[in-house]
Amino acid sequence: MTKMLLSTAATAALIGLGSTASADCAIEGEGSVRILANDFQALNAVVSRAAECASDTVEVTTNETEEHKDIQVAALSTDPAAYTVALVANGSLVPLLNEGLTRPLDDLVAEYGEGLMDSQLVRVNGEIVAIAFMANSQMLHYRADLLEENGIAVPETYEDMIAASQSLADAGVMADQMSSDFLTYDSNEALPYWEAEEVALKTGWGSRTAAFIDENGAAPEIAAQTKVAAMPSWGDNDIPATTLWWDGFTMAKNISDEDAAATFQAMMYALSPELVADPETAALAAWLVDGYTPTPASEGVFANVEAGARPYPMTPYMGMLHTALGNNLAEFLQGQESAEKALEDAVADYTTAATEAGFLQ
Repeated sequence: MTKMLLSTAATAALIGLGSTASADCAIEGEGSVRILANDFQALNAVVSRAAECASDTVEVTTNETEEHKDIQVAALSTDPAAYTVALVANGSLVPLLNEGLTRPLDDLVAEYGEGLMDSQLVRVNGEIVAIAFMANSQMLHYRADLLEENGIAVPETYEDMIAASQSLADAGVMADQMSSDFLTYDSNEALPYWEAEEVALKTGWGSRTAAFIDENGAAPEIAAQTKVAAMPSWGDNDIPATTLWWDGFTMAKNISDEDAAATFQAMMYALSPELVADPETAALAAWLVDGYTPTPASEGVFANVEAGARPYPMTPYMGMLHTALGNNLAEFLQGQESAEKALEDAVADYTTAATEAGFLQ
């Protein structure tokens, strides 16, 4: 995906668009809708609406799992594919494209995609391969009350974050700068620590922000003081140390035309303006959906856009590099080996993978 595409999509979401009413789901024809998705609130909302399309002639089954990336290639490689549609992001789409497992969507967009914005159409080599419905990026979450009470400015760089955390530790507000188990926490596991006032600064995904600022949640007084900002930069670079992402859906190649038509219609119903007409759902993400008006949960995403954050490279070899780094940097971060050794191992892993894939000779 190009920088222009994501910037345009994010801008469209930022300004909001006129809403039109959506009727109950009524799918033309019959078929099977089989959805594979990650498991978090924003995607849960999309999948739930798609499931409303189940009827006597349309079967809808769903699998919402954090293991989606590990199973998607194998699941879409069967004939017929185990799933008709996969909810994906920039990075998780690439392995499916590499294996030729996705279906061009141009004909389905022409027939059923009247409500789509051009900025939602993800094209590769001129063909529509995915429909984006949510902008995403990592951002800074901070406790506004603790920073203000201790005279600390909102960090704009990682150096600022380190200094701010040291100031909070020196003041006795927080016992340490960072938990020794920092590599084990995902977004869901971090929430209880945030609500228990054990964390004052964190970086996290925009799509998970709603849970941290939910004043109807377990700790409304903490949620009220939770604010977001652009991701900090690092070193002498003033660009946020994150990449811009989109979440969307792509469709399996190895499915019948009937199942493809039913699935696309179900997804169009799921992404109709009624999705974001519900304030609770609208607050879950920076939606790229007709009728969306930005909410506090999306402020960090747009702050990154405005500060010049770059899109995640949607190239086949980037996925391999991402994997190689992810598999080899943990030991350095845990102090078990040098940065040089970690990078040497990452280079070796990437070289092997890229050579096997034909990217290196």
